[in-house]
Amino acid sequence: MKKLIVLLLVFTAFSCNETKKKPMNAKVETEKTEVVANYKSIEVEIEGMTCEIGCARLIQSKLSKVEGVTYAKVNFESKKGIFTFDSNKLDKAAITEKISNIAGGDLYSVSRASEIALIVKGTDNDNDTIE
Repeated sequence: MKKLIVLLLVFTAFSCNETKKKPMNAKVETEKTEVVANYKSIEVEIEGMTCEIGCARLIQSKLSKVEGVTYAKVNFESKKGIFTFDSNKLDKAAITEKISNIAGGDLYSVSRASEIALIVKGTDNDNDTIE
């Protein structure tokens, strides 16, 4: 009987340990770092477009879906496109390569690509506009 009481006291002493273990499903907090976007705009001259809807809109649509591209506009008449992108994710060469690879890479090519100034103006209602 004494052994049973001693065992019970020892068991109780060890089971009342104040060290709390984390539950198995506890969320682990990780440190998050934010990367600020660095927007750049380029103007490209696109060769090979034969129509506005099938060519210009196709290029505009494809580039607007690329991760990092925030603005895409292609003008069939001037054979030019303007693209704004996050330079942390893309560069000018990647944009021109994406255009050249549309439709299997046989139709479109970029003859010139140059950076243009991105002007952001604040308005009264705190919405920024790009000119």
